[in-house]
Amino acid sequence: GQESTEDGMFTLREVECLGACANAPMIQMNDDYYECLTPKSVVELIEACKKGNPPPMGKWGSLPMNGQVSCEGPLGKTSLFEVPEGCPVREEGFDGKVDPASVKEHMAY
Repeated sequence: GQESTEDGMFTLREVECLGACANAPMIQMNDDYYECLTPKSVVELIEACKKGNPPPMGKWGSLPMNGQVSCEGPLGKTSLFEVPEGCPVREEGFDGKVDPASVKEHMAY
C-alpha cells in the first residue's frame, strides 16, 4: 500500500530493498537516495524538500544524512586497509566437472 500527503507532494510507499544495508535506514525521493536517517533527519529532509531546497548531492549522488562521506562508520575505515590477495588459480585449469564433495577445493578455499 501507499499513502499520500493531502497536498499530493509526498507519497509513502514501502519497498523491499534499496541496496543500502550499510547506511540504513534510508529513503528514496524521486531519483535521489537519502541514507543514515534518524526520525529527526527525516523531518528535516521533508521540510527542506517542501521548501524546494533538498540537501546537495555528492559526487556519486545523495550523501548520508549524518555527515558521512561513504558507508564507513563514524570511526572511519575499520577493515580492508590493504588490497586482499586474490584466490589462487589452479595450474591445471578447470575441466567443468565438479564432485559436490570437493566444491571447496575447486573453489580454491
